[in-house]
Amino acid sequence: MKLEQKLVPIDTLSKSLESWLADKSHRLGFVTSIDGGQLLLLLFDLAAGTAELWESELKDSAYTSLTLLFPQVHWYERVLCDMFGILPRQHPRLKPVIIHEEYPPEFYPLRQIEDHVGPSMAEHKHQNFLEVHGDGVWELPVGPIHAGVIEPAHFRCSCLGETIVNLELQLGFLHRGVEKKITQIPWQKARFVVESTATDTAVANALAHAVTIESLFEVELPPRTQILRTIALETERVAMHVVDVGGMMTDMGMVPMAQTMSKLRGHALNLGQALTGSRFMRAFVLPGGVAHIPSADSLTTAKNLAIDLRNKLKPVLSIFQDNQAAIGRMEGIGKVKRSLANEFGFVGVASRACGLDYDARRHFSHGVYPEQAPPVALDSGGDILSRTNVRIKEIWSSLDLLERLIDSVSTARDTAARIELGGTLPANKRAAAVVEAFRGELIHLCLTDDAGRIKRYAIKDPSQNNWTMIPICVRDNLIADFPLCNKSMALSYGGNDL
Repeated sequence: MKLEQKLVPIDTLSKSLESWLADKSHRLGFVTSIDGGQLLLLLFDLAAGTAELWESELKDSAYTSLTLLFPQVHWYERVLCDMFGILPRQHPRLKPVIIHEEYPPEFYPLRQIEDHVGPSMAEHKHQNFLEVHGDGVWELPVGPIHAGVIEPAHFRCSCLGETIVNLELQLGFLHRGVEKKITQIPWQKARFVVESTATDTAVANALAHAVTIESLFEVELPPRTQILRTIALETERVAMHVVDVGGMMTDMGMVPMAQTMSKLRGHALNLGQALTGSRFMRAFVLPGGVAHIPSADSLTTAKNLAIDLRNKLKPVLSIFQDNQAAIGRMEGIGKVKRSLANEFGFVGVASRACGLDYDARRHFSHGVYPEQAPPVALDSGGDILSRTNVRIKEIWSSLDLLERLIDSVSTARDTAARIELGGTLPANKRAAAVVEAFRGELIHLCLTDDAGRIKRYAIKDPSQNNWTMIPICVRDNLIADFPLCNKSMALSYGGNDL
């Protein structure tokens, strides 16, 4: 996606953003910086499927926080403080997201400008957990090391008896310097780093990266390549939704059904292997196209696997959705109001379960979208049951789409798997891609310098939008409901930490 660049004075940024967002078809993508000397705001016009990149120069590595007017910005501003040493003055709850007190006081990994960062910034590296006082209130720390294979994160619950009255998050334990690494290696190798940002979202990240690089080169890909990319993306969606619904069953103690869902996830992975040669579909989607065109036999195998998966999922999910014990554990639990979901910019299943009608497949070019975007799966309850129902609806719509797309691959006339791109990226260009990953809106942004090198590569994982939802949805619920609330979101720790 090409980006129209606009320079906005920092003093008028708040009013300009308020005016932009007054149009209901406009959306804030995310906020970042190039080197610490400015703010970059990526803004979307959903009706047109276009984007603008606003740049506001900072005078002293600080500005008046936008959070009080635009709550969605609060997470991005905390990351700006962590990574660039940019101080959002008057931020209501400025605590670290990624860079904690264990790092050196003046360590800002993505800051490149040489001007001094004041010593007052060091205090913002302290977590400063909110303390709840009163008779009968006690604290329950969970993590960062967990009992299972879950990624590390710390949850600190303040409880009154068995009821959670407040939850504080601490992430950042998986910070790997992904964005900086991409600027240090040849762009042709960046796709391998991108796929590793969140390994359960390898295809979506690979696709977002490919679309971004192709936008820099201003190339259009043939239909068959777009179809194959979409098949891989939807296969990943099905596989992850299946395992996440199975995880809900596990946390409810429905072990036989959970084991069945784990096995059926293997069917989805086998579908991916038939198409790409890899169960996790790594190294298949790449800038310029796909690694190879599957054979006719492979496509037939994939189609049969999709049909078989549908037939085997139907009875399991039907029993689960009709089970009154399961409904009792989900209905009315972990509820999030539609207004809060809108204000905080929640995305994906969590957003659509609150009745927000936003799916990037309907608005932005990636794969066969938006032309062949499926109907948006919606619910209105905002609770665990609604999130589960939306996830199951998306399983069925993705399987419908997979069967149609696999049939259409053989009718496409093009035969080339890949367009060869130039050796050097175009100089002084900027491009972005928006992909509907299985967790929601995934954004990649790339800017090049005078020599065609990547000077800034930014990734916004869907989880960065949605981590705020965890403390909201568990409040005033029982401790025993916390695992279900967490699993119903199925957020990525590594995708946030980058």
